[in-house]
Amino acid sequence: MMEPFIGFRWQDGLDIFLLAVVLYSGMNLIRGTRAVPMLIGLGMVYGIYFLSGQLEIYTTHVLLQNLLGWSLVLVFIVFQNDIRRALTQVGTGPLFSPRERVAQSQGVEELVKAVTSLAARRVGALVVFQNEVGLNEYIDVGTRLDAQVSKELVTSIFMPSSPIHDGALIIQQGRMTAAGCFLPLTSNPAVSKTLGTRHRAAIGLTEETDALAIVVSEEDGMISLVREGKITRDVEPSTLRTTLMQLLVG
Repeated sequence: MMEPFIGFRWQDGLDIFLLAVVLYSGMNLIRGTRAVPMLIGLGMVYGIYFLSGQLEIYTTHVLLQNLLGWSLVLVFIVFQNDIRRALTQVGTGPLFSPRERVAQSQGVEELVKAVTSLAARRVGALVVFQNEVGLNEYIDVGTRLDAQVSKELVTSIFMPSSPIHDGALIIQQGRMTAAGCFLPLTSNPAVSKTLGTRHRAAIGLTEETDALAIVVSEEDGMISLVREGKITRDVEPSTLRTTLMQLLVG
């Protein structure tokens, strides 16, 4: 009865366990990203390649063999942002201490009041909440603040008379770190052409990081929430407050 396990070492069991953990973690990291349909399509190509070899369809087999030789390089080129974003999430732990959670909660409350006021006056705004992935490369090109989040200060930053109203306001651990920050614009062709620069910058940043972005449109006063490269428009202040609390404070 024990013959199948003869020669099975504890190292083999550990090897299987580690492989399962890596595969499970990898599936969680790419779930909901553009990499999923890409991997499905690549799997179908590999299937055709295998069948063409078995059925001796030589021309197709040779063409696919040459194509698949470059498949790994193509995956890294096409999905470099998704891969970078996934790798930055490896090994990250809980973000906020209890004290930081209180500061974050208060910051969310003040921020919601501020964007509600800005939306009523149709003043454009772009606010980013840093999550686990650092945003220092964008903070460095902005104007340093290091201030507590308050409705009055947020509102004043985005008034047209402010010299830093065009950029993004970045909030870290419940404090305003920098304003006037310039973010990467999305290159996704599926994004509606009716969306302006602020919306495209919010989508672009959240495609590359796990940050949350809030956009107030100066055209219609609409509040939008952007997460993981996906935008939800016309968000009510109460819904925004609840969502931010769930995602940032827990």
